[in-house]
Amino acid sequence: MGSKKNKLKKAFSPPFQQSPPVPEPNDDEELLDDLMAQLDSGDQTVQAESTQVIKDIQRQEMTNATKKDSKSRHQARQARKAAALAESYSPTNHDAEARLIQEVKEEESNIKRICDELNVQIHEINPDGHCLYSAIADQLALLSILPPSQANYATTRLAACNYMYSHPDDFIPFLPSTSGEDGPGALNAGIISPQEFQYYCQAIRDTAEWGGEPEILALSRAFNVPIHVIQSGQPPVVVHNPTGTPNDGDIRDKKVVRISYHRRMYGLGEHYNSLRPRSKMSNLTQSIQDVFT
Repeated sequence: MGSKKNKLKKAFSPPFQQSPPVPEPNDDEELLDDLMAQLDSGDQTVQAESTQVIKDIQRQEMTNATKKDSKSRHQARQARKAAALAESYSPTNHDAEARLIQEVKEEESNIKRICDELNVQIHEINPDGHCLYSAIADQLALLSILPPSQANYATTRLAACNYMYSHPDDFIPFLPSTSGEDGPGALNAGIISPQEFQYYCQAIRDTAEWGGEPEILALSRAFNVPIHVIQSGQPPVVVHNPTGTPNDGDIRDKKVVRISYHRRMYGLGEHYNSLRPRSKMSNLTQSIQDVFT
């Protein structure tokens, strides 16, 4: 009998095409992006109107989710995320709001402290659902691993898609079943099936689905470069090595991809930024600020 890896590979068609067009945004996804951005507005009227529209979109997308195509399922999940976020902008409990503000300050302080130690600074990435891929693309260009013309989220999305698609047994055991997520038994989703895994890879390539740990690992291996994720919490630096070795390595190594992971600092939820080396002018400005703080 063949190995598990060979069996899984036989379940799929040949690897995806290597020439990635930049994905065209979906009209509904663009609307959700705009509405979610408006939730950060200080205008309570704007927040209330955006919240209501997002809830209307959620109801429509959950109706559409009865279709079995991956696009409808993806849009329904995005609508649920947006609606959950919109709920957080309903009339707030003052104690909860105060705790959130404190958590934001602590996260900002912790990430800044690590950045200062590593002599790097945050390069803001657009919060459009592609932030992980755009942040890593920016880093790959800095390391001359990608030419600037190819340093975009479409390239890194395709690379993550192709690597995961070609190594299903490295990822399938760690991914929940999307059918379980969208239907009855959501609390016990189970392992993703080979067909669902194919849809998962296609979503990485073709949609604005957010990326996380599996995609970071895939990109580390696809480009054969360590990826260091700076975060607030323990450990403060999460190291992803292409060799699959445990969380170790020199966090001061200059030939690594460095990105920051933010849970609280951005109103749209989880977000990734690129961490670029500080310029001499930035160091001088920081020194002046330190004198007066």
